[in-house]
Amino acid sequence: MGMKRLFGGLAAGLGALFLSAAPASAEAVNTGHLKAELVPQTQGISPGQTTYVALRQEIQKGWHTYWRNPGDSGEATQIVWTLPPGWSAGDIVWAPPHQQPTGPLMNYGYSGEVLLPVPVTAPASAKVGEAVTLKAAASFLVCEEICVPEDAALEITLPVVAAPAPDPKWGGPVSAALVAAPKPANLTAAFTAQGEAISLAIVGAPLKGADMGGAYFFPFAGAVIDHAKPQAIERGPEGLTLTLAPGYAFKEGAAPKTLAGVLSLAGKAYEIDAAPGPAPAGASGLGPPPARIVPAGRDLGLPLAVVFAFLGGLILNLMPCVFPVLAMKAASLAGHGDEHAAARRQGLAFLAGVLATFLVLAGALIALQAAGAAVGWGFQLQAPPVVAVLALLMLAVALNLSGVFEVGTSLQGAGAGLASRAGLTGAFFTGALAVVVAAPCTAPFMAPALGWALTQSPVAALAVFGALGLGFAAPFTAAAFAPALLNRLPRPGAWMEGFRRLLAFPMYGAAAWLVWVLSVQAGSIGLARLLSAAVILAFAAWLGGLAQHRAAAGREARPLAAVALGLLAFAIVGVVWPPYDDASAATADASPKSAVVPYEAYSPERLAALQAQGRPVFVNYTAAWCVTCQVNEKVALSTQGVADALKRNGAVYLKADWTRKDADIAQELAAHGRAGVPLYLVYPARGGAPKVLPQLLTEGMVAKALDAAAKG
Repeated sequence: MGMKRLFGGLAAGLGALFLSAAPASAEAVNTGHLKAELVPQTQGISPGQTTYVALRQEIQKGWHTYWRNPGDSGEATQIVWTLPPGWSAGDIVWAPPHQQPTGPLMNYGYSGEVLLPVPVTAPASAKVGEAVTLKAAASFLVCEEICVPEDAALEITLPVVAAPAPDPKWGGPVSAALVAAPKPANLTAAFTAQGEAISLAIVGAPLKGADMGGAYFFPFAGAVIDHAKPQAIERGPEGLTLTLAPGYAFKEGAAPKTLAGVLSLAGKAYEIDAAPGPAPAGASGLGPPPARIVPAGRDLGLPLAVVFAFLGGLILNLMPCVFPVLAMKAASLAGHGDEHAAARRQGLAFLAGVLATFLVLAGALIALQAAGAAVGWGFQLQAPPVVAVLALLMLAVALNLSGVFEVGTSLQGAGAGLASRAGLTGAFFTGALAVVVAAPCTAPFMAPALGWALTQSPVAALAVFGALGLGFAAPFTAAAFAPALLNRLPRPGAWMEGFRRLLAFPMYGAAAWLVWVLSVQAGSIGLARLLSAAVILAFAAWLGGLAQHRAAAGREARPLAAVALGLLAFAIVGVVWPPYDDASAATADASPKSAVVPYEAYSPERLAALQAQGRPVFVNYTAAWCVTCQVNEKVALSTQGVADALKRNGAVYLKADWTRKDADIAQELAAHGRAGVPLYLVYPARGGAPKVLPQLLTEGMVAKALDAAAKG
């Protein structure tokens, strides 16, 4: 009998030992667009104790599921547990969500892989040595362009043990998910609602010295804010203030008693629960209102921003996109001869045209950003109708220079007409045209100045853009006021007509480039519309020139002129209306991937995944309409040296194409203090802030940065 008890006890002990060492059983379920399973934090559970079991989602690329507050649309993931008597499961511990803009909507959720831990508690009566099966019915809304509700019946078996050890496979990831989950911290928050704005002020020790460039508030309730509107950030010595757009809960007249949610910063997330009331001290500084945050940490200040903008405007004259207009300006100066007073008037008119156009563009940009649009420098070239009209304008200028038709006086007679009203008007619009052509370019010094300006008040922003215009117009205007220089220029004569014909070809090149930009934005259908309009415009120009010749010969020309004007109007309307189809534009292929330097499309999720893998990452923020970007692409990026550097360092090249509007890219540009492209970032393999490369690249510069990123 004693031997029986001895062997029985030994068998029970061995069984308990075996159960404690064996991993909990779980089986993944493929629901169609994701794989779901239950994974344990520990190899079992003790009587009366709590462990965590996580719902793991492996979501198909391009698809996503939703957070507890899905935002403007969607549905949160749900779990319904079936447990043995006495066992209990708590609420989901939600991972920090990501923004998921979808058209005019803003949703919150997850892509790739996500773990959602749930606390599971065993009753004190649970017996060591037994195994318990926990069942869960999980439901998901999985979305791409369409949304599909999917379900999974899941289960996991946990042994009851005296002292559970961490699960060898999932213990670390589940614990990491718990650490990363938003939690209450030593933060004080308050909010006030006035008109169409909610001020959410947050202060506390965790925010002192924190990188607040990407700060974002995810509310727990779905109706308290307008999710799709941008969240402006102001930094204070102890924290920050977010300006939010109110949701239906405020507009119905009964403001909520609390504003609870998650404050997400760079790599960290905190739960906050704000009460109505005045902002706590330190949220927005003391005394004068604080300057808006410059996310990249470059708080230039107005004087330095103005200096940078002026220098950037000077250098902008040397960028490739301005070459055609530089030639036109040179021809204009050459036509002045000894008319120094007229030349000065022309220089001032050109300056006025430049400043007026810069300020109009700046005003439009500021207004669009205030309305919530994710736009930056060169924003007008993100609209296919604007690109199409500019292409027709460049073609018309080229046809005029080629002599197909005349506008005002020819270059031979320019000297006699410089002081005329038409000459001053021509100089003004030459300045305006120069700015329009220069808009796709970003010169050195421009990027930090414009990035700073677009986070300031409208007055400060307009001052910076005005300085940019002064710098851009300075060389031509200064030359117009330099008699010694004008006297050295060739005298007007017959040579100018040949020079005029020659100048047509850079303008043809500018028109061809804009045609290519439109093909990227609007695809083959948009390209066909523009090419058809270009043929009609050319025919209208020829008819207009023919009408001018008939009128010069004393013959009836009005019918031909009327037909030419009608065709011109038809060509312009044809490229503006009907609106371009975004769906067809989305299928347009910007350019084939280089056979030498392969790249992947940028997304915040892909960048985060690569960083989590410990790989160096090179991100190229570019656009088809950015000439500087395209020059760098050919000179520095599409080279064997860069391809070799990527390969030997295990680095990944991500291309963030801003040719068409993209809120994610606009947000990242703003986070690095930029208002436009290009921007080149190299993320080190071991994490940390990215290295910002200059705007003009060389092959060696990129390769060296990738080698350094692999080491650090």
